[in-house]
Amino acid sequence: MKGGFAAMFESDAGAAPSAAKLRTGDKVSGTVAHVGERGVFVDLGGRTQAFFPSAVLMDDKGEIAATVGETIEGYVVRVDREGTAELGLGVSGGMSVDQLIELKNAGTPVEGKISGVNKGGVSVDLSGTRAFCPMGQLDVRFVKDASVFLGQTQRFEIMEVKEGGDVVLSRRAILEKEQAVVREEVLSTLRPGVRVKGTVVRIRDFGAFVDLGGIDGLIPARELSYDRRDPERVVSVGTEVEVLVLDVDRARSQPRIALSLKALAKDPWEEIESHAPLGRVAHGVVRKLMDFGAFVELAPGVEGLLHVSELGAGNKHPQTMLSVGQPISVVVQSVDKSRQRISLAPAPEGAKVGDEVKGGSASEGARVQCEVVEVARDAVFMQIKGTTGRKGRARVRPRALGLNDGDDLKRHFPVGKEVEAKVLSRDPLKLSIAAIAEDEERAVYEGYKKASGGQKMGSLGDLLANLKK
Repeated sequence: MKGGFAAMFESDAGAAPSAAKLRTGDKVSGTVAHVGERGVFVDLGGRTQAFFPSAVLMDDKGEIAATVGETIEGYVVRVDREGTAELGLGVSGGMSVDQLIELKNAGTPVEGKISGVNKGGVSVDLSGTRAFCPMGQLDVRFVKDASVFLGQTQRFEIMEVKEGGDVVLSRRAILEKEQAVVREEVLSTLRPGVRVKGTVVRIRDFGAFVDLGGIDGLIPARELSYDRRDPERVVSVGTEVEVLVLDVDRARSQPRIALSLKALAKDPWEEIESHAPLGRVAHGVVRKLMDFGAFVELAPGVEGLLHVSELGAGNKHPQTMLSVGQPISVVVQSVDKSRQRISLAPAPEGAKVGDEVKGGSASEGARVQCEVVEVARDAVFMQIKGTTGRKGRARVRPRALGLNDGDDLKRHFPVGKEVEAKVLSRDPLKLSIAAIAEDEERAVYEGYKKASGGQKMGSLGDLLANLKK
């Protein structure tokens, strides 16, 4: 009776198996002839068969990853007395220095168990032969904690066999070769306009790198979202994302793949009316302060400008009135969808989101209540009560205030003083306090003129002088 693995085969006419000619470390290829509980039998051709133990080909689900009829490759681990070759995905230990050098020169992988961790890397047991794998050669990515590999049997490539038998290994070399094959397969499927899924592996200020299955693509920061937030606020490492391929540059040694997450999201400007209703109050958050005003976010990807002139801060910087991150209620004054620009003004006190706010100033000729909001060297700025922004604010010079040039404006019109003024025009807004007094004098004059029946009454000045007697 045949023993060992040979007992599992049926040889023709008792012929000696040609597998006896195989040597440890030889790379072979054959067809899966049978899949059993103990392992997989491979037909190497010419009446030669070999055997893969089931543990070698077991996948994560505990199932043998092989099917009858498929082509499979392996390395001769050992040949038993019966001439039957046992195969593995790499060569295990128990080899002489000369054998190790031969395997290194041939580029044949070896299998070893990671048995220890030190500062520079990990110790590997090649079935009795001690070897070392530097930390930088343990994986294709940076390894922060190598202890997770303890007890694992991995495949390595021999980098160096030193005098005295010291062996230096590289697992990274194996992984890079495997990834190169996968990378080419993935790369062949990528073209602009294709949707793909991947995993975020690194985040930088300029964007996020996504592993597409063996090859990385970059989502530039501008392509992450419409709201232009920092990359780490949009995605996180380990997150699976679906992206659109924008470009594939194969002219480089390392192909560059440009991706977009934003392209698959809904453009907020398509529904701008709901985010920025014209003439109504909207809720926003101050995102940026500039010399000329504040940018207010109304929705992700939708920002409007609250110009400094709308704040009534004069020549002061907006930061004297607002701060980044501050919630604020604003009135949407104008929306330019084609240029994606929105003009805002502060909402009236007490106004609620959705409330309609009429034009800033009253009708021409109307008398309105105003408040002094700023005093300049040669003019006073007044805001019509119940309005916000520059549409309800006017620059009033001394003559229109009923004063003479050179009068102390701050003494006559301190900030906060409430006055009544006449609207001389709406666009631009012009107000006058002196015009009210003139209207009253004119009304008196017209009244006396009508009562006199058209008789001569002298000048308006004479009439008013007589009324004071």
